[in-house]
Amino acid sequence: MIKDIVVNLNVSKDGGPAGDYAVSVAAAFDAHLTGIAFVFDPIVPVSGTGYIPAEVIETQQADNEAAAKAALDRFAAATQRAGLSAEPLSLTASFAGAGDQFGRIARRFDLAIVGQAEPETSTVDDIIAETTLFESGRPMIMVPYIQKAPLKLDNVMVCWDGSRQAARAVADAMPLLAKAGRVEIVIIASERGKQDEIEGADMGQHLARHGLKVDVHRVSGGNIDVADALLSHAADSSADFMVMGGYGHSRLREFVLGGVTHSIFRSITVPALLSH
Repeated sequence: MIKDIVVNLNVSKDGGPAGDYAVSVAAAFDAHLTGIAFVFDPIVPVSGTGYIPAEVIETQQADNEAAAKAALDRFAAATQRAGLSAEPLSLTASFAGAGDQFGRIARRFDLAIVGQAEPETSTVDDIIAETTLFESGRPMIMVPYIQKAPLKLDNVMVCWDGSRQAARAVADAMPLLAKAGRVEIVIIASERGKQDEIEGADMGQHLARHGLKVDVHRVSGGNIDVADALLSHAADSSADFMVMGGYGHSRLREFVLGGVTHSIFRSITVPALLSH
């Protein structure tokens, strides 16, 4: 069951789509929604003199506090319109520490929702997403920065390779799959070394036993990588939502994404539930 959701609220001027998308997910499951907006610590510029005027730091701090307040105000207005049980929460963190803080908080929720980092912008959204994936122990929905529509589950695409991470993602996604109009299990033919199942039939049978309408589709990777093949198929099949395992590891607190997951983080075009 999904009854308690946390979302990282983008504190940029336009707010990004993750907050509104989270509202639609919470509404679909009649869940409580907590929105977290970070007040980031000022970034002290390097100065040849070693002296930074206090007003520079104070101005940054005031701007960061105002940005977080605006994000929380947008969140409060959206949750009130939707009639949701919701809690806005402001936290102070450094850019580097926000991910660790959000990841720990997410452990106490059923689901975390984060936004995809926009190209050529601050890496803080990447840090929060990667840390949440690796360290929260909870499923995470990543919302593309171009997302406009609310939660839609008419056509859900499950990326299946027989791995532990993929199995975890399917299990975590069951409340969403139960609401899906159609579930398509997609296997990339170019993958090697994961021959637990024939054509994904066993997983298809498993989901069918849960009363889901399931199709199994094997896609030829051809000369493109797995992530590109998955995203291309998602576009061709008009998928509304993706489910996939998140690959990578934490090494001395440096988060290292697997190749496919790294590409998905950069290029995702539909919301996706990822589990590690």
